[in-house]
Amino acid sequence: MPELLSAPLSRDVIDAIGPETLAYLQGQMSQDLDALVDGQSAWSLLLEPQGKITALLRVTRVSDEHFLLDTDLGFGEAALARLTRFKLRLKCELTLTTVTGVARRGDGAADIDTAGAIIAADAGWFGIQSLDVLGPEVVVPDGAATAETLESLRIQSGWPAMGKEMDASTIPAAAGIVNVAASFTKGCYTGQELVARIDSRGNNTPKFLVKVVVMGEAVEGDEIVIEGAPVGVITSIVGRHALAYVKRGTEVPVNVTVGVAQGRLLPIERDTLLEPAPTQGITSKIGFGRR
Repeated sequence: MPELLSAPLSRDVIDAIGPETLAYLQGQMSQDLDALVDGQSAWSLLLEPQGKITALLRVTRVSDEHFLLDTDLGFGEAALARLTRFKLRLKCELTLTTVTGVARRGDGAADIDTAGAIIAADAGWFGIQSLDVLGPEVVVPDGAATAETLESLRIQSGWPAMGKEMDASTIPAAAGIVNVAASFTKGCYTGQELVARIDSRGNNTPKFLVKVVVMGEAVEGDEIVIEGAPVGVITSIVGRHALAYVKRGTEVPVNVTVGVAQGRLLPIERDTLLEPAPTQGITSKIGFGRR
């Protein structure tokens, strides 16, 4: 468990409100939103009909008629467009904004007063206790870590990011977040067929995500080579720590060449996901002033 750190955080947030909100989102999200209680959050995939990823969203239930959906900065517009396209005449108003706050990672991440936050929820990172606290009144503490430090910790945990490890071409199982972000007991949702079919085949996708320790200089896009044969590509890197997709059948751990450097592939230990930080509850300011 790393020492506690705090870093500035910005997330795109979709405010979904209206009498048909729960029914609509339940048919669009891979997570079972009916199972959430008011104030609780969970990760969910928003998929295209063919099953590819539009966005990985964290869904916070305020009430049957009010949900907040937050995603990586810069990907809210695509999520909003996808949700709007399927909404038709349903009574569910969708509004997009960017909300700032603090990302807390490490031992004691949940030990904080979240008064003034509109979202206070576990970030889900594997093997790292985490809490994201978002809201216009949330203050970044003095001596906060840099965005690069936070990114390095994300990579070391193996948590995928939109625009890096996930985009419109990504099969959800390849990113390794289906068990965190999808329910296999709820009813139908858009894009479900691909998720269910690959799960029934043991999540055997053409490529899969791994961690890389790099001994030397490397950059995103560098090719990973084993005994002269290319097997994958770096998707994220900070310093010696990287993430990469490699071909199905690649045995891990294994020593590799990364660009002009040497490296070693390591598995992402998703079973080290810790118990989520306690849900901190939602303040009366939730919904950007709309009730």
